[in-house]
Amino acid sequence: MKIKQEFEKYSGFIFDMDGTTYRGNHIIPNADTTINFIKSTGRKVIFVTNKTTDSAKGYFNFLSANNLKISEEEILSATGVIKKYLKVNHPDLPIFALGEEKFINELKESGLTFSEDPSKIKVVIVTLDRTLNYDKLEIAAKSLELGALFLAANIDDTCPVDEGEILDAGSTISALEKRTHRKLELHFGKPSQFMFEEAMNLINTPADKVLLVGDRIETDIKMGNMFGVDTALVKTGVKSNPKDYNGTAPKYIIDSVFDLLC
Repeated sequence: MKIKQEFEKYSGFIFDMDGTTYRGNHIIPNADTTINFIKSTGRKVIFVTNKTTDSAKGYFNFLSANNLKISEEEILSATGVIKKYLKVNHPDLPIFALGEEKFINELKESGLTFSEDPSKIKVVIVTLDRTLNYDKLEIAAKSLELGALFLAANIDDTCPVDEGEILDAGSTISALEKRTHRKLELHFGKPSQFMFEEAMNLINTPADKVLLVGDRIETDIKMGNMFGVDTALVKTGVKSNPKDYNGTAPKYIIDSVFDLLC
């Protein structure tokens, strides 16, 4: 077993997680073998995810339980990126999040203040929320109408799961934009500059020696193309076809991460 010739030049690999390394609750076949082998050659490997439904420690526990020989420090999530931004730029502003309990708890544990009172909320954050309901949407909408900042941890339209795909933050953002006539101001997952800079600081490898491997054209592949990093599109996650590329075509198209090896 070795790395295929076309990929040997890369000394750093950025792997998307959901849809690329795993899908739903199952590791992509041979993803563990592939990633462990790449790491055994001395190359740097990190994992970058827009998913906010668990902590970095939770993702680490899941991956390590599925035989990936990694460290928690090699995982970067949109939660970590937006949390850092808020702590630096708006540490005292009350926030409201359309997100799940683990996401909200991470923000609270970092010292940020959470509120459900639109008259007090100064920052609205949107991310994947499988508990989303009308009441939550109206708290967010009223806060935005009163001038709260409109931010998103990620902008994915859907999230891949074992049974297919489910609605993600992009759909919620669209609903709020129509409801409030406000536009999203900033987002912090792929393909944002915030996420890219954090990822490159973490991998600490020249951009021309990095390969970004992901399943989503509008986030993974777009981020690589925007910032000069080569990309490989896998077919194990969100469905896409060439007509979706719109100038963001990947450098490589492979069936799965296992195709990095021969």
